[in-house]
Amino acid sequence: MAALTALDQARGGHAALERAALAGAAEAVGLQRNAVSQTVRQRLLSVAAHYTASAAWSCIDGRQLDRARVHLGEALRMAGMAQDSTAQLRVWNSTAMLAHQRHEYGESVAASQAAQATTAARRNPLCSSLAHARTAIGHASRGDRQPALRSLGHAEAALTKADPTTPRPAWISFYGPAELAALTAIVRELLGEPAHAEAASHQALALLSVRLRRNRSMTTVRLAAAQLRQGEVEQACETTGAAFKLMAGDPLPGRLRTMLGDFHRTLFTVAPSAHAAREWADQYRTRWSTA
Repeated sequence: MAALTALDQARGGHAALERAALAGAAEAVGLQRNAVSQTVRQRLLSVAAHYTASAAWSCIDGRQLDRARVHLGEALRMAGMAQDSTAQLRVWNSTAMLAHQRHEYGESVAASQAAQATTAARRNPLCSSLAHARTAIGHASRGDRQPALRSLGHAEAALTKADPTTPRPAWISFYGPAELAALTAIVRELLGEPAHAEAASHQALALLSVRLRRNRSMTTVRLAAAQLRQGEVEQACETTGAAFKLMAGDPLPGRLRTMLGDFHRTLFTVAPSAHAAREWADQYRTRWSTA
């Protein structure tokens, strides 16, 4: 499972990762049928829930949203039988992301608040911080500025209480000050504050590990979008070039392609006749639309 997480962080979600995760889940479910005790059965169901959540996440990242929803439902069912609140939090976190991608913002807020209510979030400040940050994005998507900023404040406060030396599961290894800065950039972008979004993206890139190649690429495109919304057309076009370089050698994950498509549309809305815009389209359009 840790190896699959590392693959996701470097390359992003893809079909082979989904298949491998589902195979792991099936093996764990098969083993639990012959387990000699309830404790062992629950632990194996917990493993299966996490594997299935990994498959769901791969689909979310690859923009295979209907398949993601099916996997999340199964992962939540197994997490409940396993009585694993960390797995439940993980599923609710992904459900909030899926709802956001489907523009179901009320459901996104409800899912992130369900993550906040899990035992894992109540006991672990790192998990609590992630759940509050996801709630902030849900509020911002609905244009609710004060609730969004309040949730961000809760996320920041919780993160200061998290002990960075405490061992954590591989799936949440991505989360920390860098990722919170990246999520803050999303909130600020959704609230129509591109200067704040740009600053938060710069902060995230300064802190993000080089191994989180997909996350760095997406934050880079978010930085470019913030620059573009402030009229910095040439700078924005140059910034996106770094995102393509980061993912060189691998197909672009679906979420990243979607972000680049949004950038392209905004670019030709803001500066349809700019030389930099035409040059960007000539250089990158084929890659982001077909990768």
